[in-house]
Amino acid sequence: MFDFIRTHQRLMQLILLVLILPSFVLIGVSGYTNYVSGDQELVKVAGSAISQQDFDQARRNQLQQLQQNSPGGFDPAVLDNPAARSALLESLIDRRVLATTASKERFSVSDAALRQTIASMPQLQVDGQFSPERYNQVLASAGLTPRDFEQSQRAELALDRVLGPVVLTANVPSTVVDRLQQVLTEERTVRLLAYQAADYQKDIDVTDADIKAWYEQNKKSLELPEQVTAQYLLLNEAAAMANLPEVSVQDLQKYYEQNKARYVQAARVNISHIQINVPAGASDQQRAEAKTKAEAIASKVKADPAAFADVAKAESQDAGTARDGGSLGWITKGSWPANVEHAIFALAKDQVSGVVEGPGGFHIFKANEVQPEKGETFEEAKAKVEVEVRRQLGAERYADMATRLTSLVYDNPTSLQPAADALGLTLRSATGITRDHLLSSDEAGANAASASEDAALLDDVRVRRALFTPNVLGGKQNSGVIEISPDTVVVVRVEQLIPAHTPELEKVSSTIRSRLVAERAAAAAEQAGQEAVAAFKKEDPATVPEGFGTPLKVSRINPQQLGKAVLDAAFATDPKSLPAYVGVKGPQGFAVLRVESVQPGNAESKALLASLPAELNQVWGRAEEQAVLKALRTQAAVTMLPEAAEAISGENEARN
Repeated sequence: MFDFIRTHQRLMQLILLVLILPSFVLIGVSGYTNYVSGDQELVKVAGSAISQQDFDQARRNQLQQLQQNSPGGFDPAVLDNPAARSALLESLIDRRVLATTASKERFSVSDAALRQTIASMPQLQVDGQFSPERYNQVLASAGLTPRDFEQSQRAELALDRVLGPVVLTANVPSTVVDRLQQVLTEERTVRLLAYQAADYQKDIDVTDADIKAWYEQNKKSLELPEQVTAQYLLLNEAAAMANLPEVSVQDLQKYYEQNKARYVQAARVNISHIQINVPAGASDQQRAEAKTKAEAIASKVKADPAAFADVAKAESQDAGTARDGGSLGWITKGSWPANVEHAIFALAKDQVSGVVEGPGGFHIFKANEVQPEKGETFEEAKAKVEVEVRRQLGAERYADMATRLTSLVYDNPTSLQPAADALGLTLRSATGITRDHLLSSDEAGANAASASEDAALLDDVRVRRALFTPNVLGGKQNSGVIEISPDTVVVVRVEQLIPAHTPELEKVSSTIRSRLVAERAAAAAEQAGQEAVAAFKKEDPATVPEGFGTPLKVSRINPQQLGKAVLDAAFATDPKSLPAYVGVKGPQGFAVLRVESVQPGNAESKALLASLPAELNQVWGRAEEQAVLKALRTQAAVTMLPEAAEAISGENEARN
């Protein structure tokens, strides 16, 4: 167990951070009791302050946790924006308010409660029981002392006592629950008539003047972000195996013999035995008596092999197998003494051997089943062997090429061509790569990365991040070797930087034309649908107009695959004036909805809401928790200083 912990320290640290110490992510071990002020204060909270230093440390902890939870790569840009920085600062304020309240109101936790909490943590248990050794090992692997850990847990429990009772005591009145159940299970019978926008596109005429006018009015929406055209070298298994030398037949034969067990199942025999023991240090007379007894038994079972199991149960002195009729199961060569194996493998099915001296005394064997050696000969397995040998050679070559690639890209920092020539790799190129995504073919034009066979690789966050680092983007230098997977690495270089810009009209005219056609077709479908609604309302309500589909019974918990807009329209219809018609605009065109009847939910649909009271209590508890927290923030006189806006916008980072 301890060896596992020592050899998986990163895993244990992750367990501790994510499951045991959630509060460490934001404010650290000592953050509950010691408020360290930095050079610049951001927020005032009840006489204390959240400083720039506190905020920066929280950002580092947040980034570190997300990196640990994203082994495939994490894009820091996810956190490098005003919304993420604002959310982090708000969480710091909430924690400070809770800590201030807990201290002011003298919330405390007993030693017994603390011990019970720690002992109940599954990460610190062995076979369902708290383990002091596991406890010490886990803390040591995370670089924590028991005192620090217990102090943090005591503080965490104290903070839980500020808002915990609010959440636990939240209770939605039964009348509200009942009314919600009625609303959610109520069924309405509806029919649909769709006016598809695609059906109207053939009649839409878009002129060049229309396209130009739209272009002039919507230039901002067409602006493309900063992008790069990148050169890259891809080294993977396929590249490593290209142009491998031919493997000789002799080498293939050698590999086959060394790994024969993979292609050939050795001969084996399913046997039973009867054993007559010879004690250690037995005299010649005792040995002779044992052998005589064994020979008598052998004669008996040879005459009647079908009775072997019964005789073994009665006569065999091997207690471990006698009760099973002497069964030893399947054996292969190499596990028994040579003389014993010779006797066993000479037997045919159901044949009984003579007396054989072996481990423990004298034995009589019976072959229950015999399987000769079977499998593929070298010639039969040759193609498979060659594939495996070439794969191993490719793996070795891949490792060597990856090492050489690392050296070559640093020895020639401004060009990938020398590395491509030395390793026999193809220097590839793709365009339309931005900081956070790949542009479409329409946006990037020819050679778009999004249309490349390597699109997934080029869209990998690690690749995009490398392309926009200062040395690669500004200095046009090679990136380092980026490991995408254990058998795939890539090196990139910026060939061209294309600033953010609005494409010329000629490059986007087809896109604009398609957009205008789609918009006008949707408008035509909507107009036709609205006219139909007006006409249907004038007809006999009892008659279903032509074109409507079969009736559907829908409810809010069983929408029958209807979209939200259609479902909302169905339940917004006044049930006192049915049937009724209503039009709904959708992404594919326009739908006319005929609402025919209303029925209360049945017992089966209500059964689906068995967990509704508990879920409502949780939602209500969270709402009350936020209300109380808001009141506590008011009591704590939370004041956002001007420097907080700079921290959220990132202006202070730009200055630094």
